[in-house]
Amino acid sequence: MDFSVLQYSKFMTLLDVLLHNLRALHMSLKDSLQWLGEVMAEIGPAHLQKHKKWSIFDIKQANAITDYLKISLFQHYKLYEFLFYSSRKEIVIGAEQMIEVVKSSGDLFPNPLEEGISFDIYSTFIEPPPTLDTEMKAEINEKLQIQEEAFNARIEKLKKA
Repeated sequence: MDFSVLQYSKFMTLLDVLLHNLRALHMSLKDSLQWLGEVMAEIGPAHLQKHKKWSIFDIKQANAITDYLKISLFQHYKLYEFLFYSSRKEIVIGAEQMIEVVKSSGDLFPNPLEEGISFDIYSTFIEPPPTLDTEMKAEINEKLQIQEEAFNARIEKLKKA
């Protein structure tokens, strides 16, 4: 609207008074609209000589201010009432979480990030396949030794023949 510095100052004062009326005086939406109407009526030509306080706006600017207040403050008036009147619960700004960390196995696979993955997800989707148990290794070694002895016996028989 190309307001002057004084007009911006008066507009901000008007907005501040409306918010003060809501916050401190618990003024209803109806009362706030009525108060704004009275203030804006003082801008009209009949009141220009009486009240120099608000006479810095012309009618077009007053309509623009009213439209702006309608879509900004008055449209969300219930929200402002809730903001100023209702008590708020304590806001949780932090929470503790227990994260299980997998010990390093020395394999080719990297360890999971400590800050973002649970052990269940790691063991289900990321963990490398389990290594052979010692019993299985011993059993395989026994079978290999038996096969090696059998091959050695065959080689001996072939050498004698």
